[in-house]
Amino acid sequence: MRGLTTSNAAPSATSAGDGRATAAAISCYLIWGLIPLVFQRLGHMGAGAWEILAHRTLWGAPAALVFVLWTRQGDAALGLIRQPRTLGWLALSAALIAVNWSTFILAVNSGHVLETSLGYFILPLINMAAGALIFGERLDRRGALAIGLAAAGVVLQAVAIGHLPLVALILAVSFGGYGVVRKRVAADAQTGLLIECLLLAIPSSLFVVWLQSHGSGHFGRGLPISAGLVACGPITAVPLVLYAWSARRIPLSAMGFLQFITPTMTFVIGVLQGEVFSPLRGVSFALIWTGVAVFALGAWRRSRLVLQAAAEAAPAQ
Repeated sequence: MRGLTTSNAAPSATSAGDGRATAAAISCYLIWGLIPLVFQRLGHMGAGAWEILAHRTLWGAPAALVFVLWTRQGDAALGLIRQPRTLGWLALSAALIAVNWSTFILAVNSGHVLETSLGYFILPLINMAAGALIFGERLDRRGALAIGLAAAGVVLQAVAIGHLPLVALILAVSFGGYGVVRKRVAADAQTGLLIECLLLAIPSSLFVVWLQSHGSGHFGRGLPISAGLVACGPITAVPLVLYAWSARRIPLSAMGFLQFITPTMTFVIGVLQGEVFSPLRGVSFALIWTGVAVFALGAWRRSRLVLQAAAEAAPAQ
């Protein structure tokens, strides 16, 4: 993988179609899609959601450090620590990702996998709305239609389950907010993740020590549970690194289509685990899927126009 380089050079036509990059992108989304099963397994072994979250951030720090050292970004990470303003933004992004991770773990371990699926289906539309409202990005009619369909789906979902789908909304808004904050920070995926995990590791380590000292912690109670808690770190860092590496080498339109692998997998997991899926809830998902399809079609058309313009301009260079 060429050392997981994070240079700012634009990807070439050859690297854009690189099958390894596509495989890396698919791998990261497959890992994210299977993560609910990991957390549920740890829950069945006795670990609570907050303990899982604490170990996820605690072991995420050394995992992220490995990738930072591998890509020779140690100096860049130290530079971020020396910048109070940047460190403040990363503290905010760390808080947002902690909200996202804790909500996700609590949801999948309490029988709300379908709501997590809903959250990540509407996330791209939340990002589109944030781009228009915060960064002044142009929202065309197709984008407005996609957001409108998703909003209608969320309303219908609230009617179907008898309350607002808070899990889905918190997941989408927290991760959307995380993306907005990280867009303002001049930090690569690996270095930013390392700083975020280090910031979260401070309270996490204190919580783990408190649990262990009171006999409530599960680390050390056998190899399976201990290995599972430690594995929470790599399964957090590895897909983010795969995502960062692949996103620089294949078209954004391709990433846009592939990103729906994860919520599709969690949707299937939720249905197979017997979560309530009424006809009305089915209609709400259909509305959101239609909005997603409109979004994906718009992204594909925009990418085609960009490629066409680049091809037409090439002879003049």
